[in-house]
Amino acid sequence: MEAQLSLKGCFPPIPTPFNGQGRIAHDRLELNLEKWQTTPLAGFVVLGSNGEAVLLREPEKLAVWETARAAIQKDRLLIAGTGCEATVETLELTEKAARCGADAAMVVTPHYYKGKMNHRALLAHYTFLADRSPIPIVLYNVPANTGVDMTGETMIALAEHPNVIGAKDSSGNIVKIGQVASVTQGRFQMLAGSGGFLLAALAVGAVGGVMGLACVAPHLVAEIVSSFEKGDREKARETQGRLIPVNAAVTTRFGIPGLKAALDILGMYGGPVRSPLLSLRKPEKEELQEILRVGGLLNG
Repeated sequence: MEAQLSLKGCFPPIPTPFNGQGRIAHDRLELNLEKWQTTPLAGFVVLGSNGEAVLLREPEKLAVWETARAAIQKDRLLIAGTGCEATVETLELTEKAARCGADAAMVVTPHYYKGKMNHRALLAHYTFLADRSPIPIVLYNVPANTGVDMTGETMIALAEHPNVIGAKDSSGNIVKIGQVASVTQGRFQMLAGSGGFLLAALAVGAVGGVMGLACVAPHLVAEIVSSFEKGDREKARETQGRLIPVNAAVTTRFGIPGLKAALDILGMYGGPVRSPLLSLRKPEKEELQEILRVGGLLNG
């Protein structure tokens, strides 16, 4: 039997860079990936929520995956965000991502008909996809965006499928992460969906995280994981605590515009967001810069 793809470590859900005309800046994407690959990151989620995937047309998505695959070294994973509302459309996009070289697909819960996205519906959706997908499936639970909160029961049931290898859970429900990790006994890999609770998730059995924070603090999130694994809980706690305000700034507080602005401040390329999102105003950028400085990400 083929070995399961390992999701251990830290994965940034990378932003999609746009130029001043609103087109995808493929050269900036390549440069960002080059810089990120000098850090301990295990791979990259390309076209997750932070990639503004819902604002991209399909040809743009395929072009982004092709550029990313050419730039990402073979020892790092490319996890493609392929979730759509319709099950068949999700499968078709997953197949195309696989042809672009994706190692796995991260699939957000369908959510337009959120009142009907119960255990039975999600089980049917993901099972249909996993039965047919040429690459492994990673579940993606992000109730703050979707209004759908996948239960531990559903995750545990889907973990029985050999082509469903893990889940990114952004709910912050540490009890659920621990429950799923405990019941599935290592055959299903749980990932923290936010850098704010990475250490807590590791403590209950997660193997790593998919976190916007990893885009701006890759060395430090990797340090949390390595310190935890070495048993240096004090160092892990100190680093986690220092990063909580930074994590909040580039996620819930300023969102994708904040994440992109942080990359610009740190000497990478963030650039503009795509409408209807709005870039940060000057006072917000100044506040963000101070948060990065206090968090130890800037000198001075």
